[in-house]
Amino acid sequence: MSLACTDDALIEDLIQEIGSGSVSIDTEVLATCSHDFGKLASDYQLPIAVVFAERVEDVQTALRLASAAGVSVVPRGAGTGVSGGANTSARCIVLSLERMNRILEIRVDDEVAVVEPGVVNADLNNAVAKHGLMYAPDPASYQQSTIGGNVATNAGGLRCAKYGVTTDSVLGLEVVLADGTLISTGRNTFKGVAGYDLTSLLVGSEGTLGIVVSVTVRLRYLSEKTCSIAAVFTDVAQAAAGVVAIARVRVQPAILELLDVGTLRVLDATYGSDLSARGGALLLVRTDGHGAEIEDAIIRSALENLGAQVTVAGDEQAVKLIEMRRASRGDGQDDRYRVGEDVAVPRSAMVEFMRTLDQIASRNRVMVRIVAHAGDGNLHPTFWVDPEDGPAGVGRLDAALEESVRAALAVGGTITGEHGVGTVKREWLGWEQSAEVVELQRKIKAVFDPKGILNPGKAIV
Repeated sequence: MSLACTDDALIEDLIQEIGSGSVSIDTEVLATCSHDFGKLASDYQLPIAVVFAERVEDVQTALRLASAAGVSVVPRGAGTGVSGGANTSARCIVLSLERMNRILEIRVDDEVAVVEPGVVNADLNNAVAKHGLMYAPDPASYQQSTIGGNVATNAGGLRCAKYGVTTDSVLGLEVVLADGTLISTGRNTFKGVAGYDLTSLLVGSEGTLGIVVSVTVRLRYLSEKTCSIAAVFTDVAQAAAGVVAIARVRVQPAILELLDVGTLRVLDATYGSDLSARGGALLLVRTDGHGAEIEDAIIRSALENLGAQVTVAGDEQAVKLIEMRRASRGDGQDDRYRVGEDVAVPRSAMVEFMRTLDQIASRNRVMVRIVAHAGDGNLHPTFWVDPEDGPAGVGRLDAALEESVRAALAVGGTITGEHGVGTVKREWLGWEQSAEVVELQRKIKAVFDPKGILNPGKAIV
């Protein structure tokens, strides 16, 4: 093996050690694997090569060779992210983990599974469902997104209201460091406090500290009984009051989603429904477990007392609406003329924050619609303009988006609830975190990645 010192030499070494079938320099492949759904940077460049790892040893080899050559490594799963975490940078290789898609173990009695990073979220759930179990985190992209990608961004989803986000379901990791060293963190047990919690540090680190090659996850009970509720309200403020009302009766739904009238119109156009004609906002609620029917009745009563139009118990329409919500990620709008984020605010501030979003849209002469994981205050506001508004409209969009992020922080919120920082939100990180905290994170990265080759320019720098 030669010590790679040029891009061509690096490619030759990668092919020699990993195999020609696992290394591509095809322009179309490079372009396809060079980004996720996040906004591209102005200095965007194609990678030198894409390495499709199939084994842990492939990952170790790729990192060892890239480190020796001084070439950056951008890890990639399914590419479903929306914050630019998988976007390429100058002089890099993409390390795709999609072929590492094996479920290594399902330990039913321990309620634990061990999976490679390329396992698709839905595939893991399908595999454990036959045992009466589930993997709780379920981002909207669960049918395409991988467990490794979910770990990278600490993804959430509809069920996070009750079961938490990815970090709440990850017990341990196997990780390859920047120089090719393989380490294990965490444990196989639900409890354990030996040493620093490196597993939690790595979850959500967006590939900047190491490349995850194995994930040990905690499984939860898959309830045989679920009850679903759809409640139509006159407006978003009343629906948000419904969220507060559910909290006050001390019931914890498995799913609690809020959709405003703009989102209802999108669903109407997509599915031929008439939701927007029935009201100005919709709450979707699901209870599970042996007490599902009891909790359903309590929630139903609380929402009816607020004047909501509530589906009757057992109505399959509520079930269908939740599935429509899961699939409502895009609506065919031109991405050049819309922007959106995933801010989170304290639940007590949610009603007023939604009013603020409307005011921001009005001031900037843009339109807004809102979807929210209302159970934990994680909102997805989308601002858009008519394409005929051109560059001036895009400028107003950017102004509205920035104002909305500052407004979330002003009420004690965060710039990202579940999508990660990536490249899209780096400029906002300093609004939320002090210079001392950001610098400490940079020092942590330097310990894991002294040469700074792992996903540079993402998350913290």
